[in-house]
Amino acid sequence: MPKPKRQSRRVSGAGASSISSASSGSLYDREFNPDYSQTIKDLRRIGLLAGGFISLLVVLSFFLR
Repeated sequence: MPKPKRQSRRVSGAGASSISSASSGSLYDREFNPDYSQTIKDLRRIGLLAGGFISLLVVLSFFLR
């Protein structure tokens, strides 16, 4: 049994004007400017910890041989 086709509803009146103004780009006029300072600090900390652990493993490998 085939699925019934959906009929698209058309918005008229006050709702149509709000949709058309939203699609005109007025909502996208604001500039997206994220702040990544906390992320950079976290990545730097992760890199230092990873480098420290790898160097610790290398040093321990010399003592455990």
